Amino acid sequence: MTGDAAVILIVEDEPPIRRLLRTTLTAQDYRPIEAATGGEALSALRHHRPDLVLLDLGLPDIDGLELIGRIRALEPVPIVVLSSRGDEAAKVRALDSGADDYVTKPFGADELMARIRAALRHRLQQQGAERGFASDDLSVDLVRRLVRRGEEDVKLSPKEYDILEQLVIHAGKVLTHKHLLREVWRDESVDPQYLRVYVRQLRQKIEADPSAPQHVLTEPGIGYRLV
Repeated sequence: MTGDAAVILIVEDEPPIRRLLRTTLTAQDYRPIEAATGGEALSALRHHRPDLVLLDLGLPDIDGLELIGRIRALEPVPIVVLSSRGDEAAKVRALDSGADDYVTKPFGADELMARIRAALRHRLQQQGAERGFASDDLSVDLVRRLVRRGEEDVKLSPKEYDILEQLVIHAGKVLTHKHLLREVWRDESVDPQYLRVYVRQLRQKIEADPSAPQHVLTEPGIGYRLV
């Protein structure tokens, strides 16, 4: 483990899962610290200033959604929720409460590590990285409002651009339908079908194969993420 390893706070009340997460994170050169309750988590947050929080929602002392809000009030740290509650409504509530991502138990180590890496990249972007995005053939410059696929400029409608802008600002994070409707349409009551239509149009312009998107991914029933 290197001296500048990212510190990850594990908030989980089940010791076997904490041990599994500690072993997995250590093997990937992260520095895990642990908390078994919401109270311990808040104390660890103040004393250790972790780079990311892995949060189980089913804690014995504080409701997980409430804890997300309390963490958000203290630190802009990425939060990846780990929960056995796999229904879409639970995921949406957690993401709308401020979580960056949501992984359902049981989970694979490779998927969890990928989600952690994406959340940490988003944190670096928030801390002052340039307002842009580049991955494979897609590049976005939010300062100059330029979108390119390969060597060609991409012309987007205002709504398509606004959706892409939100995805770039929060690259790697799942954005719920509610979030995108609020930020792009300024109205959460708009039918999400309008959003789906514009995302489909956006993919036609920025994806090499819109039927198998590599950049704008769907989180079924929840929203979208840019990877």
